[in-house]
Amino acid sequence: MKQRVSALYQHAEKYFSRAFVTPEVTFRRSGRNAGTAFLNQNRINLNGALFTENRDAFFSQVIPHEISHLLVWQLYGRVKPHGKEWQHMMEEVFNTPASATHSFDLAPLNLKTFRYRCNCDVIELSVRRHNNVLKGQRYLCRRCNSYLTAE
Repeated sequence: MKQRVSALYQHAEKYFSRAFVTPEVTFRRSGRNAGTAFLNQNRINLNGALFTENRDAFFSQVIPHEISHLLVWQLYGRVKPHGKEWQHMMEEVFNTPASATHSFDLAPLNLKTFRYRCNCDVIELSVRRHNNVLKGQRYLCRRCNSYLTAE
């Protein structure tokens, strides 16, 4: 892990002709996210369960993804999270497709979900989103644009 992070930072330092402070990397991430970059703390939290099941993808995609967030923050400050600066970092600097999402199998995480229905399908919402619905939040289906209702 540390070798991959170091190699990416060395590559970025050569590309930008400047030094960067290497981040702390932890396995504190839970839920569906593969990783999260904490910009002000120069830290990356990774999902240990997903890492165990998807090591190659983490080394080739997730770690460059999160490091790109940290480097963009250090270079440009506050910008869109997956905007043109981040996309440039992923594609041009790290030669990695700029994908903002992953498609890992989440079954090993044993996440509790709640079934909701729209006009076109049944959708599983996370505990957090379900609790938001209970507090009055409404969600729209991205395909048919109808409101989700509890099944």
